Amino acid sequence: MKSHWEHVHEASGQPFDFSFFDRTSFVYDTDPAARAVVAVRREDARLEYPFFKGVQKAFYAQNRDVTDAAVLAEIAAGIGIDESKFVECFGSTAVREETFRDYATSQRSGIRGFLTLLIGPDSEGAFSLVTHGYRGPSELMPVVRQLLTAIR
Repeated sequence: MKSHWEHVHEASGQPFDFSFFDRTSFVYDTDPAARAVVAVRREDARLEYPFFKGVQKAFYAQNRDVTDAAVLAEIAAGIGIDESKFVECFGSTAVREETFRDYATSQRSGIRGFLTLLIGPDSEGAFSLVTHGYRGPSELMPVVRQLLTAIR
């Protein structure tokens, strides 16, 4: 896994705190972060992407434990979400179910690994694959423009 992160760092300039690999008891589980994104989306969809970016930064660049609800709540508060509302929403059955629906959408769309970028849904509810793996903006944007034109 470390070599993958090193490759992404070299290709994208994305900062990484590689001391993550010195942890001895950490379990790499993306479900809490995914549920947290859904919780923020339910509170204010405009804050979903800023929150997602904050979680990514916290985990990869700052070596914070984004499986911890308190860490996720702090990130949410940093973008203007009330912490207590976030914690309540994050722990709800509705958010768990919505997160599983997001996972199902990913599976139906053919996602088998990350980084993956999709565009959609189109008029039939389908998503189109833009890329598997990292691609820079000069490679990515022509594909995005073409797909956006096709789904309009």
